[in-house]
Amino acid sequence: MSVEKLTASVRNIPDFPIPGIQFKDITTLFQSPEQLRELSDILYESYRTKEITKVVGIESRGFFMGPAVAIRLGAGFVPIRKPGKLPYRVIEETYSKEYGEDTIQIHEDALSRDDVVLIHDDLLATGGTMVAAYNLVKKLGVRKVFINFLIELEELDGRSLFPEEVEVSSILKFSI
Repeated sequence: MSVEKLTASVRNIPDFPIPGIQFKDITTLFQSPEQLRELSDILYESYRTKEITKVVGIESRGFFMGPAVAIRLGAGFVPIRKPGKLPYRVIEETYSKEYGEDTIQIHEDALSRDDVVLIHDDLLATGGTMVAAYNLVKKLGVRKVFINFLIELEELDGRSLFPEEVEVSSILKFSI
């Protein structure tokens, strides 16, 4: 299997969730066991030597591959969720995105200073959600952070929002 075949499997949904947005539907990638295995292998190979102790997945599409790569890396999994979904004390970050404003939260005790964290989500567009997630993770004082996406919309240049010392990677790249 190749990155080209994985890229070709992503379905484009015009005008979702609002007019003008070209939504990249990744559910088509997960329908094939071969493609799912390939994604898992790529993520594992990318991070197996990075000493990751926790994978942080962002609600909700970061929950698809986040736990799978955490298992393969021998790491824990930590969810970042929308308000009201986590049962313990949280810290939160509010941010702007392409079509509105949102808030995300993480348990205040989910990470420690010894953790090396991979933050994973499905899509890097303008970067607002991941910047908020990165800010939350950094507030918890972790040792190191890596950032990964399944898909990147390159022209939107979302990766430029992150400090140079943070390794940002994506598996599939699209033009908008």
